[in-house]
Amino acid sequence: MKAVLGLGTNLGDREGNMAAALDALEKLPCTRLLAMSNMYETAPFDVVSAQADYLNRCVLLETGLEAQALLGRCLGIETELGRVRTEYHGARTIDIDLLLCQGVECRTETLTLPHPGILQRAFVMVPLSDLFPGCQAPLFGFDFGEAYRAVDKSTVRLYK
Repeated sequence: MKAVLGLGTNLGDREGNMAAALDALEKLPCTRLLAMSNMYETAPFDVVSAQADYLNRCVLLETGLEAQALLGRCLGIETELGRVRTEYHGARTIDIDLLLCQGVECRTETLTLPHPGILQRAFVMVPLSDLFPGCQAPLFGFDFGEAYRAVDKSTVRLYK
């Protein structure tokens, strides 16, 4: 199955956090990285506390893991890299969101696919458009073109 993940970091060595997360994802069983977006620096979104800017990117994986197992592995990587959840949308060393999974639509207590926040978040849609330049992800039956055109992208800047 193919899957798209969104990665974000705004604490500590942001570039190092991103590299460590990518390394950990590449080491998952039966998983390989197929494509990666550019990295973007973005203002914090929907936060209650003062926070540093984020680095964000999206990756396309091929994996033999089922969606729930992939989510579990992503949460494990977050923990290994020092993520501590103290407040809603709090600052973090790394955040790994499962955005899309080929052939999977679900809405459970622990997992909703497609990820419910994609169409409101420029920090997701801009890197996602690197992976899917036409703003359509046909493998996933997902079209984000209208939302991409409508969202304010002014807080999303190409990083280095």
